Amino acid sequence: MHTPQIGHHINGLPVHGHSPRTQAVTNPATGVVTGQVELASDNEVQQAVAAAQAAFPAWSDAPPLRRARVMFRFLELLHQHKDALAHAITAEHGKVFTDAQGEVARGIDIVEFATGIPQLLKGDFTEQVANGIDNWTMRQPLGVVAGITPFNFPVMVPMWMFPLALACGNTFVLKPSPLDPTPSLMMADLLKQAGLPDGVFNVVQGDKTAVDALLAHPDVKAVSFVGSTPIANHIYETGARHGKRVQALGGAKNHMVVMPDADLDQAVDALIGAAYGSAGERCMAISVAVLVGEVADQIMPRLVQRTQALKILNGENLAAEMGPIVTRAALERITGCIEQGVSEGAKLLVDGRGFDGKRAGEGCDNGFWLGGSLFDHVTTDMRIYQEEIFGPVLACVRVPDFATAVRIINDHEFGNGVSCFTRDGHVAREFSRRIQVGMVGINVPIPVPMAWHGFGGWKRSVFGDTHAYGEEGVRFYTKQKSVMQRWPESTPKGAEFVMPTST
Repeated sequence: MHTPQIGHHINGLPVHGHSPRTQAVTNPATGVVTGQVELASDNEVQQAVAAAQAAFPAWSDAPPLRRARVMFRFLELLHQHKDALAHAITAEHGKVFTDAQGEVARGIDIVEFATGIPQLLKGDFTEQVANGIDNWTMRQPLGVVAGITPFNFPVMVPMWMFPLALACGNTFVLKPSPLDPTPSLMMADLLKQAGLPDGVFNVVQGDKTAVDALLAHPDVKAVSFVGSTPIANHIYETGARHGKRVQALGGAKNHMVVMPDADLDQAVDALIGAAYGSAGERCMAISVAVLVGEVADQIMPRLVQRTQALKILNGENLAAEMGPIVTRAALERITGCIEQGVSEGAKLLVDGRGFDGKRAGEGCDNGFWLGGSLFDHVTTDMRIYQEEIFGPVLACVRVPDFATAVRIINDHEFGNGVSCFTRDGHVAREFSRRIQVGMVGINVPIPVPMAWHGFGGWKRSVFGDTHAYGEEGVRFYTKQKSVMQRWPESTPKGAEFVMPTST
């Protein structure tokens, strides 16, 4: 059976048939190959960057309000096509449709924030900083910028990047994951319908070859990345070596602390949703429950029951709570982690490896299925505690007190997201102040900041000086220029041999 070719979007046009290498795109729920994505060579990357470079002068000269109006039209089109985007995510990623709808909605939030760019780009002005001299600052675009994005959020994560980058006056080259490439082309088409000039937004499908070409290209001024820590580290170092501004978000091992005074029903709901939603394939998933004192014995039976009762179905089924794993290779890697946990001595209370895809729906026999897995008595020296699993595996760690909970979290190499469930205001305040993690939830299991606040972790969860989106994103995608001005009528006579001062 012939499967469609999924190509690139360069200079406002679809580009097909020029890439000698392809990779299968598979529906994870059924295991059926639904397309072949073309993997860009250096040539396609060069074309995309050249198109973006050629489009930059006119786009960067456009008034911010005009760029904002394109974003407004794009916003309207996104609302009209949000369910189509969500279905495309479910078909290629596997996450349940309602979760995909939520992903699109969070991406739309960023676009809505970007429509305020005329206000966000305002600079500062100081009159009479020195005798007869005024000083002001302005923020100007960088040029061609690139985004390298992961499989797990094929709509939301690119929208962390390109709406603000475009609104600031940059042109953009997106390199999405080859596992779920279709949403990127759908967004490119909607941008074109919104009136974005050709060449301002380009998509190159691909793998490491495309990434390396973008990192080395002299016309690419900045790179944004979301993915694993080893690759984030590589992109940060390589991009910096080539003189680029780099924002690279890496891996996570997010903890949720449950204090003895917490509402246990709320805590269980939070752990089940945050650990097993999107099959745990989220950088903000809770993968470690830190159970303080006697709360462990109270909460574990409830977690066992709820994990066993998960509704694991084809994501198009609106009753589904969890869908399949994105690829067979990922499934095998996750099951290997479960085996590792057992061998290390953790107590496996619920084993998801026995899940039969036939239970997920018609045609799902050959999908990449795994049930939720739940470990108790995990210790901090185990690999299942230390390493990111990126799957539906929840590790429960028992600690005697709040201080120990804080210490083990702060000792972990990752510092992306964290949560604490408690009714005690003092505990909540101390936790927020003392925890060495970039995003903190108090009775909020997945504390993903809203569009105007910015997203990012600490420690080895981020490489670079700025977080994603919000005003941090505006700063990343612009450079500051300071202007000092004095007119001849106020200029002193004769040469000046000292620095101008305010006295």
